[in-house]
Amino acid sequence: MSTDPNSKSSAGQTSGFDNFDTFATDYRSIHNDNIKLSGADSDYFSEYKIKEIKRVEGTAQVQQILDLGCGDGNSARFFYQHFPYAQTQGIDISADSIEEAKKRQIPGANFRPYDGSHIPFEDNTFDVCLIATVLHHIRFVHHPDLLREVLRVLKPGGRLYIFEHNPWNPVTRKVVDNCVFDKDAVLLSPPYSKRVVREAGFSQVSNTYTIFFPRSPLFRPFVPLEPFLGFIPVGGQYFTRGVK
Repeated sequence: MSTDPNSKSSAGQTSGFDNFDTFATDYRSIHNDNIKLSGADSDYFSEYKIKEIKRVEGTAQVQQILDLGCGDGNSARFFYQHFPYAQTQGIDISADSIEEAKKRQIPGANFRPYDGSHIPFEDNTFDVCLIATVLHHIRFVHHPDLLREVLRVLKPGGRLYIFEHNPWNPVTRKVVDNCVFDKDAVLLSPPYSKRVVREAGFSQVSNTYTIFFPRSPLFRPFVPLEPFLGFIPVGGQYFTRGVK
């Protein structure tokens, strides 16, 4: 799979985004089928990201969360479980996905469509922004503007978390290559993610690698070791964190 930022097709995009209306109603079943060899389901991978954010945030006060590219709202379920006093605002360019998210009636969560350009909130609104496996569906030329918009809506000291598939992991690349809604995806290298976040104006930018072991019973005992392996650049995914 190419990681050339200029190689991404613009077909089916709005403001450089892939539009997921086609997959809105059956995204989870497709995803579950695609990742079945991992030993976990789609919900697991949604929740693990929120757990990672909670682990890093510790006791920090989190009241307002932005889920950019929220899809069908699955992450909001787990934000409610792990940050029960926070309000989550989910935005996505896929109007059909937003309708699916609204049907879930998740406590503490609101969802609205988004034009892919202007984040529809005031400056200095959010404590945390999550962008989970979204940027590889957006033309690289649009990443700087998007991240500057995120910077605008974060409070001073607000934190950005970008989760992405790791192109340095061959298993990840194979899974992505075989996934129907990733057919136009261009994976972000970890150094690129750090650089584009830093250039957008964030400080304290870091990468942490995750998902080193399958979730099958044989490997499950090793999963608790993963937080200690976050510096090793072979995890199946990674997250880039930056502070406003």
